[in-house]
Amino acid sequence: MAAAPLTIAILAGGAATRLGGRDKGLESLLGRPLVAWSLEAARAMAPESVLIVANRHLDDYAGYGRTVTDDIPGHSGPLAGLAAALASCATPWLMTLPVDCPEPPVDLAARLLAGAIEGMATAVVAHDGERRQPLFALYRSDLASAASLAAIRGQGPWGWQDAIGARELDFADRRAQFRNLNTPEDFIAYAAERSR
Repeated sequence: MAAAPLTIAILAGGAATRLGGRDKGLESLLGRPLVAWSLEAARAMAPESVLIVANRHLDDYAGYGRTVTDDIPGHSGPLAGLAAALASCATPWLMTLPVDCPEPPVDLAARLLAGAIEGMATAVVAHDGERRQPLFALYRSDLASAASLAAIRGQGPWGWQDAIGARELDFADRRAQFRNLNTPEDFIAYAAERSR
């Protein structure tokens, strides 16, 4: 699918405070855990290399694929998960995908990669026409050490992307596909829409 090898990391290590602390990636959506939806989408984009970043229920996640955890104790945020994914990445590029987006754009990886190569960028992040989507991004895997240091300092993905000069790529034509599920009501509404 792509001109250069690509790994996709599904970020599933969040605290899920709006779900009462339950593990969001293992929450059921239409009979399947949310991580299964994310994996299906990721494998359609990069079937040869997908990993899951999680901080709890590692045995459960391992049943779905290769799993890594971040080295920073507690729920240190998505940049810590990104750093762990970059450190485990064996391909030149790593794309991140949050576990709470069941159906991201099918051309997300191809467009981000094309944007990185065309713009000679070390990082590219999706912009949905209204706002940056910082967890839908592509990075050169040699940024692992920089991401780890930024995570230890408590920096978030948005600020780190600015610091490394990440290029924003327009996905206004796919805005609805960046929808994420954070609350029980989000899950119910999404399931109802899909069942129509």
